[in-house]
Amino acid sequence: MTGRAFTKRLPAAERWRLASEVDGLARLAQSGAIRVPRVLGSGESGAVAWIELEWLDLRPPGAAAHAQLGRALAGLHAVTRDEFGLERDNAIGRSPQPNAPAPDWVEFWRARRLGFQLDLAARNGCSGRLQDRGRRLLDEFGALFGGYRPKASLLHGDLWAGNHGMLADGSPVVFDPAVYYGDREADLAMTRLFGGFGADFYAAYEAEWPLDTGAAVRRDLYNLYHVLNHLNLFGGGYRAQAEAMIDRLLAATGH
Repeated sequence: MTGRAFTKRLPAAERWRLASEVDGLARLAQSGAIRVPRVLGSGESGAVAWIELEWLDLRPPGAAAHAQLGRALAGLHAVTRDEFGLERDNAIGRSPQPNAPAPDWVEFWRARRLGFQLDLAARNGCSGRLQDRGRRLLDEFGALFGGYRPKASLLHGDLWAGNHGMLADGSPVVFDPAVYYGDREADLAMTRLFGGFGADFYAAYEAEWPLDTGAAVRRDLYNLYHVLNHLNLFGGGYRAQAEAMIDRLLAATGH
């Protein structure tokens, strides 16, 4: 191999995380909808596992790139299948992400996403109100869906501002995925969690595939997963943020 490459290294015991990233990038690339870095190689040397990705000179995306990304993401979400989840587990940041397929989205989100993170928080010592209100939300959040029945769309899974950029020709690129099949609203919700996506992105996406009218109400539901994950990884103020989100969601269900 010649030229520059971007290399990621982890302890050999965590090679599974790199393998799941390679798998996720391959699935995104195979969709033909969106640009991702090519995987140049992978391996293990002693106590270290590694992957090499093509080097991309990225810059912050402008309005045109955001619009192109919105259209590309709608194309990615048009790749669907019958069940939610994935044939393999992967990772969300440094946390494991269970993906055992399920035919029902609400049950998948209850068991594989919110329930999993709440259990992890309990093991990390987060008890009391977070658990009491969180467990109540697990029982009640199905009411937020009404008659909405999402398709099982191919998702990036971790689409925040730090995981996308733009090439010199204006083409958008995404990377660091946590791929699975789920409600497309989950990807779009995370784009709003930490900011960084312009109005042109949302306008272009909705021009391709308009969102359900209840999407704004469910946004907290989907972003609660990531806030709980941040709580489990970093602690700090994420607990108060998670509890406030749970309260808003319970209020939206009438509880």
